[in-house]
Amino acid sequence: MPGERIPYLDGRAGQPAALERVATRVAEELAEVAAGSDMFARSTRPVFVGMGASHAALALPLRLLSDGGLPARQELASEIGSAIRFADADLVIGVSQSGRSPETVDALALVPEELRAAVVNVAPSRLADSVAHCVDLGNEPDSYASTIGYTGTLVALTMIARTMLGRTPAEVAGEWDGIAGVLARHEAVLAPVVDEVAERGVRVVAADVVASGAARSASESGALLLREVCRVPASALVTRNYLHGEMESAGETLHVVIGDGRELELVRSLAGARHLTLCVTSAAVEPNEHLHVVRVPEGVSMPVRTVLETAVVQRLAGSLALARGVEIEDFVFNNTDTKIEEPIG
Repeated sequence: MPGERIPYLDGRAGQPAALERVATRVAEELAEVAAGSDMFARSTRPVFVGMGASHAALALPLRLLSDGGLPARQELASEIGSAIRFADADLVIGVSQSGRSPETVDALALVPEELRAAVVNVAPSRLADSVAHCVDLGNEPDSYASTIGYTGTLVALTMIARTMLGRTPAEVAGEWDGIAGVLARHEAVLAPVVDEVAERGVRVVAADVVASGAARSASESGALLLREVCRVPASALVTRNYLHGEMESAGETLHVVIGDGRELELVRSLAGARHLTLCVTSAAVEPNEHLHVVRVPEGVSMPVRTVLETAVVQRLAGSLALARGVEIEDFVFNNTDTKIEEPIG
């Protein structure tokens, strides 16, 4: 069954409380898995599969698993082709917020059911019904350009990755204690900065969203939102690669740079050349006429930080749509082959 659709701004407003619910639900589901097959904790060679925003979300768990010494990889579902791509996998996890992405369903069908798991928001759904175990977010109402569904997926994927690294369901849930308050306070800080950037960027012709590591989950989803919500041509770019010539196209472009490392010198270079730049960082960066800064709280974990970074680009997409006179809920193209429409069962 399709999930309930709500307006984009309502989705953003409801995120803090929704993430509390998602963390509680996923912890309960992981406890059930631990008491049964224990398939997540036993996995040593997982492969994550997704499309669109679901694929973007995978940067976070892959970084967590890499830092924890567990080899994992991500695949774009449409490019799998054959089961040989899963030859070394002991678990394949399909990620689709709707549970209806045909490419992800088809990719998981290439491996035995006992090796399949899924992360979805909507259950029952085609993907949820095709796997040995499904972690669902609880059918949270979500916007068409996903808000709650996306950040909830980040929460669930983090909890699964932590489980793979040996943490208990209680421990993985504890990381999200108080997330509603953290996110609400962050929203109050970011709103005026982001809204000013949107006003100044009303005539930009493109946007570059730059990040590395786990923050790529924020940059890649952010670029997609800028395209979907306010119709700004946008690219998600990896920090070090961006320096190798890609930034030379700067001009009438909005630059969103996320990070605390080489990103800081990058934003100073861009702003110094009088380019509109938004820096999302926990470092002490001084703003100026061309450089706008949203500070992420220090001391939060990598996954919580990724959710907070995502909130910035979500706000930017909504504010820029308002400034440009674009109706957020209107979409130009309706591609009917990106979701499975036939009834379940």
